[in-house]
Amino acid sequence: MSDDIYAKRSTIGSDPYDPMQEPRFAEIATFMRAPLADSLDSIDIGLIGIPTDLGVTNRAGARHGPREIRNASSLIRTRNLAMGINPYELCRIADLGDVRFTSRYDLDRQVEEIESFFRQVHDAGVLPVSAGGDHSVTYPIFRAIAADMPIGMVHIDAHTDTWGEIWGSKFHHGAPFRLAVEDGLLDPKRTIQIGIRGGQNFLDGVEFSQSSGMRVIFIEEFAELGVKAIIEEARRVVGDGRTYISFDVDGLDPVYAPGTGTPEIGGITTLEAQQLLRGLRGLNLVGGDVVEVAPPFDPSGNTALVGASLMFDILCLVADSLSARKN
Repeated sequence: MSDDIYAKRSTIGSDPYDPMQEPRFAEIATFMRAPLADSLDSIDIGLIGIPTDLGVTNRAGARHGPREIRNASSLIRTRNLAMGINPYELCRIADLGDVRFTSRYDLDRQVEEIESFFRQVHDAGVLPVSAGGDHSVTYPIFRAIAADMPIGMVHIDAHTDTWGEIWGSKFHHGAPFRLAVEDGLLDPKRTIQIGIRGGQNFLDGVEFSQSSGMRVIFIEEFAELGVKAIIEEARRVVGDGRTYISFDVDGLDPVYAPGTGTPEIGGITTLEAQQLLRGLRGLNLVGGDVVEVAPPFDPSGNTALVGASLMFDILCLVADSLSARKN
């Protein structure tokens, strides 16, 4: 990490401020204890919170996700032993704060404001790694970062999130990737959805995913083939084009992540999730997110820790990818 980012944070006294050297229980909680930026200058990767859950169809609570993921991420260290990566040695990383909303009750306006925030980030050449919020937030992110060219996606989730309009709104958390495909932002033939399961009242979402060309991996296929084969399939599907990782924590079995709005039993384990993510090293990544952490449903705080840990793995992958492109 370059000194110029740290220099923007002043302290009373003469000692220089380095958040990575402070006790993990001290100072302002930021994602991974990265410095809190006051501009987009001299930043390669921005860590961003999106505290809204207006798009949920049942249990709210993901609006509290970014704050609790920040708190839990104080436990995250700088080096990823499994991948041998210290992202802070590769890129300039900072917490960009939260998307700020002018209305907490207008979902359509929030979609516009998320897009506006991420467009500024994108225009500054900063890659986003974000914490939701419900999964509806990924669509306006795509409107900002994929407006010039569609991207591919590795999507881990219990649900396809390709449903149509519900209760008069198309911007709910079950629809982001249908909207992204229809708008030409997401290339369905370079999209893989992993861990799909649970009951359905209608098959509109699954049918859209499959008919549009997405590779849908139901949990039964995941269990039969194993992580290694699924990694190979994901790499085949997305190829070497620009790719985004979107991880909904309900893709995990709720024994590992009970704090989420739409839990589905029979999901993947946290170890399988880490192995899966780490197997994506070397992809041409342009960002990622972890969504649907709903702390009110998990008083233990474990779901927030899981979300922070997965976000760190995604950060390492994005930093490694960006560093490789620069070199």
